[in-house]
Amino acid sequence: MRTLARPIGLGLAARGEPSDVVGWARQARDAGLESLWIHDSYYERDAITFATSVANALADDGPGEAFRLALGAVNPFTRHPVVLAMTGSALDEVLPGRIVMGLGTGLPLRLKQMGIPYEPDAAVERVSAAMDTLRALWAGERLPSAAPGLPPIQPMFPPTHRIPLVIAAYRRAFVELAGRKADGYLARPAESIPSLRGILERLRASATEAGRDPGAIETAGYLLSLVDRTRREALNRAKREPFVIYMMSVLSDVSLRRAGFDPELRDRISAAWRAEDYTLAGSLIPDELLDAFMLCGTREDVAAKALAFSVETGLQLPLLQPVLQEDRQIEELIAAAGMYAALPASARWVAPTSEADGGDPASDHAAAAMSGGPEGAAVLADRSARGALADDRRLGPAQAVRRRLGATWEILRPFAYTASVVPVLAGSALAALDGRFAWAPFLAALLGAVLLHSGTNIVNEIYDVRQGIDTIVSPRASHALVKGRLTERAAFVTAGLAFVLAIVVGAYLIWLRGPAILVLGLLGLVGGWGYTAPPLQYKYHALGVPLVFVLMGPLMVAGTYFAVTGTWSAVAVILAIPVGLLVAAILHGNEWRDISEDTRAGIVTLSSRVGKEWAHYSYVALVLGAYMTLGVAVAFGFLPAPTLLAILSLPFLAQVVRSAELGATGQARAIAMIDLQTARLHLAFGALLVAGLLLAGILRG
Repeated sequence: MRTLARPIGLGLAARGEPSDVVGWARQARDAGLESLWIHDSYYERDAITFATSVANALADDGPGEAFRLALGAVNPFTRHPVVLAMTGSALDEVLPGRIVMGLGTGLPLRLKQMGIPYEPDAAVERVSAAMDTLRALWAGERLPSAAPGLPPIQPMFPPTHRIPLVIAAYRRAFVELAGRKADGYLARPAESIPSLRGILERLRASATEAGRDPGAIETAGYLLSLVDRTRREALNRAKREPFVIYMMSVLSDVSLRRAGFDPELRDRISAAWRAEDYTLAGSLIPDELLDAFMLCGTREDVAAKALAFSVETGLQLPLLQPVLQEDRQIEELIAAAGMYAALPASARWVAPTSEADGGDPASDHAAAAMSGGPEGAAVLADRSARGALADDRRLGPAQAVRRRLGATWEILRPFAYTASVVPVLAGSALAALDGRFAWAPFLAALLGAVLLHSGTNIVNEIYDVRQGIDTIVSPRASHALVKGRLTERAAFVTAGLAFVLAIVVGAYLIWLRGPAILVLGLLGLVGGWGYTAPPLQYKYHALGVPLVFVLMGPLMVAGTYFAVTGTWSAVAVILAIPVGLLVAAILHGNEWRDISEDTRAGIVTLSSRVGKEWAHYSYVALVLGAYMTLGVAVAFGFLPAPTLLAILSLPFLAQVVRSAELGATGQARAIAMIDLQTARLHLAFGALLVAGLLLAGILRG
């Protein structure tokens, strides 16, 4: 198997699908990484179960394979040392001689949540005693019973191969314990170079005092990492991640001061985090704080900063820990690990320059660069020393085109097209039920609706950015404009093109159906432009939800029926009510989730006006009202019975109601995706409703 010239490992949480972690372990092994470390993350998945899956997958390796698997770390407060000894023995049977076990107490907060008493001094003694117990049992020794008069504890498994015991903690007493009796030390994620340097110096001093060789104590450390195409985008993405915000909110006073930061900054971030106001918390995090405590940037940046941690602190085994456990991030970090191993020891990570330092004023941060010899220059070839607008490296023509197309796609928000497509399909299906369907006006109505919706989405994005509602740390907004991937002028041109094409389509329908279409078209144009653009800006005056219900409910469904058939239908208005209620629910869910951001930006939405409690009630009323009005319409004979097929969308309804109920209890994360979830409900409900209308037409025929 391939082995890198300089050891480096991968750190993962027990999160997601075990099969994914198994696949990533194989990729890391095949790329020459030294080890995989899996840590417990309370209230998620079980690290030992994941480690067992990985051990089984790696068990077929040849006898000379040295890729290690580590539990980094498990907790003797939540797992009795006897149970940990059994776990280590079983894993050693699967993967002989390649298991590492880290021990730590985790966060006292988590233990208190579970009702487990925690005292700092007693915790050190407990971990120390756990180490003694593990080593004795793995050596095959019997231990006295904890209760007098009972038989001793007799290990009924064969002695294991050597399983190194590593201390995972940062308090002084634990570091000294690691120096006295552990096989290694594991540094927590989000540790700065100055702080880690001090910790490892204390570790070595403790080992020397205990008569041990400091070099014999392995040192490893999680390096929290996030990779993107540019350093700027990686930093921006990090500020939107709740886990990063949390890690920045729990940094210790000592660690902050050693890195040159005032703990008051941490306190402000922590206050916003505890209030679950992640947008505010992210906006409080400066780039320099992320640079000090994690690795953010391109794969080259990550490799360079990992080397800085290793060289400047004496850390033997850096562990790249992805903020986002997904295929692309893992692939990028494995590539960064290869670059790290190839860099010369003399290479250094150079802090990005700013305008004040003589850097490019177009960017607050220039690209991270390496110095130290031709090898380093080769690895980091063609890196730009200055940034452009929201970017910090040169992009080739093909990359620039892809970037522009991607930004346009992002600002169009195609996932929201269900709000315009479903009403058109519903009105057209009703026309088919009445035997009056025509393809040409249907396709024109569908195209016109999507074009109007596209223009509306873009104008909405422009003015939300202008108002300060959408910022670089807004978690669910499009970031095409705030990242500079699309200029405001280009966005206006794209929106204008969409509206012009909609007018062209509308002209055809006017020629076909007469001046009534002109009125409908003007209402659609004014409604789309005036949603956030002056002079109306009705979204900012608590009128967004009711007007969207009218525009994308009765107006669009009944208007489509007229465009397709040339006649009006009262039934189309009734059909439009459940459709419009769900469209309104998409917007209302978005406004409910964003109450804090909207209020901070000085705008008034329906949710901010009625308050969080009534916003919750209103949202539930909208989604349940769609089903109730459908049932009433069928009961009174306005709609045919097959339209009750829409009830099959109840699982989607249950999902959004569950999210809403959790959100009402203060769990902001539960409604982070409420708009997207409601859009899926709207699509499922609408598709089944349309299917019911078509089925009714077939049965009638």
